[in-house]
Amino acid sequence: MTTSKKVASEWWRGAVIYQVYPRSFQDTTGDGIGDLKGVKARLPHIASLGVDAIWLSPFFKSPMADMGYDVSDYCDVDPMFGTLAEFDEMLGEAHRLGLKVIIDQVISHTSDQHPWFKESRASRDNDKADWYVWADPKKDGTAPNNWLSVFGGPAWEWDGVRRQYYMHNFLASQPDLNFHNREVQQTLLTAMRFWLDRGVDGFRLDTVNYYFHDAELRDNPPHEPDSEAAGLDAPETNPYGMQLHLHDKTQPENVAFLKRVRALLDEYSGRASVGEVGDGARSLKTVAEYTGGGDKLHMCYTFDLLHPDFTAQHIRDCVENFQKAVTDGWVCWAFSNHDVERHVSRFMRVPEERERLARLAITLLSTLRGSICLYQGEELGLPEAELAFEDLRDPYGIRFWPAFKGRDGCRTPMPWQAGAPHAGFTGGRPWLPVPDEQVRLAADTQEQVAGSVLNHYRETLAFRKAHPPLQDGGMEFLNSNQDILAFIREKGGEKLLFVFNLTREKIKFSRPKDMEKVEPLEMPGFSPVFDYGVLTLAPLDAFCGKLS
Repeated sequence: MTTSKKVASEWWRGAVIYQVYPRSFQDTTGDGIGDLKGVKARLPHIASLGVDAIWLSPFFKSPMADMGYDVSDYCDVDPMFGTLAEFDEMLGEAHRLGLKVIIDQVISHTSDQHPWFKESRASRDNDKADWYVWADPKKDGTAPNNWLSVFGGPAWEWDGVRRQYYMHNFLASQPDLNFHNREVQQTLLTAMRFWLDRGVDGFRLDTVNYYFHDAELRDNPPHEPDSEAAGLDAPETNPYGMQLHLHDKTQPENVAFLKRVRALLDEYSGRASVGEVGDGARSLKTVAEYTGGGDKLHMCYTFDLLHPDFTAQHIRDCVENFQKAVTDGWVCWAFSNHDVERHVSRFMRVPEERERLARLAITLLSTLRGSICLYQGEELGLPEAELAFEDLRDPYGIRFWPAFKGRDGCRTPMPWQAGAPHAGFTGGRPWLPVPDEQVRLAADTQEQVAGSVLNHYRETLAFRKAHPPLQDGGMEFLNSNQDILAFIREKGGEKLLFVFNLTREKIKFSRPKDMEKVEPLEMPGFSPVFDYGVLTLAPLDAFCGKLS
């Protein structure tokens, strides 16, 4: 493979990916729900940011019990979002604008309305009887083991027709597929091929470590906070976190299946995969297994930075732990997505910090080694929406309210025009309300404002693209007795020093005596004082210098 072809095929390495949650992006029909025509109409906005790709959350046929993460047909578009022809038009327009398109693959489970499950539950001896995880009850009629559902309660649901339990890691209406059945694997790979043949550039694999279960159905042990494997998989309000999930996910057989996924992708040119790994304290070990060797996933992301802790030590620990654990794999970092509280709300202590934190967060994210993923609306600095219980649509939030408010607060519609009804998202009634505080931050109010969060994103991503070390160069942290994050990125003779003050105090940083000469390099949005080798950083400040 020539160098130019290799670079083209590895476009994902260091790429910036923009997540689109179609239901909340742009509605063109007036039904209050975003659609594929709306995604196509707003692609110029995405392209203007300077990103490389979009990740499209599920748009497949679904009863929508979990907002599309309960698929009833892997090879068709739900009428709510449009048609296959409209998907093709959106894909073509994205490619015309230079954007790659990654789509979700939610294959650990299906909807209970999927024809496969309807057939499987009909009897114990039909063609698809073994396509899902079925098990007999214990003698006392209780579930086969102690496994729990992420969404609350046991991970088993009784079916009166088969007189067996079926497994569900999430909602009872999301039965788990049996990946120990080779035919199931092949059918799912065929569904992936359907989309590759249409021209998609890759897949985001939902809950990628949940595919296989322990064939012996052994009980999970309790979660011991002081154990080596400690690390919660769920909010403390959810008993799911009280177990170590040794047997209901992250099974060794998964590695061989991921090799089959990679072999399929490698049949096509320039296709990529990114896996979602939710595995508590084992996540980095799992990422190493799933991305190492060049024959499985191209990259993974974990929940390490989807955390309230925005401190120098936490960021450094996450990156260094990854670098130690994953020697030849690749990571995709993110501060926000459709499953967690928006990061400016997680990080800010007072509302007045919102804009500065939004700018600092994207600057920091853009300088880390790895690919990065942005979530729609963060380029506007949107805070988490505060919703009333009666407005909730997320079954996870409804189940654990009020201790846990669920995921709807980060899924509210994109505000495009401050003066339009529902901020220009829809002409009808939106599926979730558009809060006034988000309307005030609409894209049109920031478009022509120098230094707005929106324009800062554009300038920062252009800065990242202009400096090769930030795309796939090396990364080395510097030690300091100050509460700062300092590191060097280097590639091809260019060596850059970055210093971040994530505190609310002014900090002085002196250049180490053995460091080369530092020449300040203008970085969008920040201009700390650098005088005679001493750097003065204001609260929530950042610095970039070129070493020579």
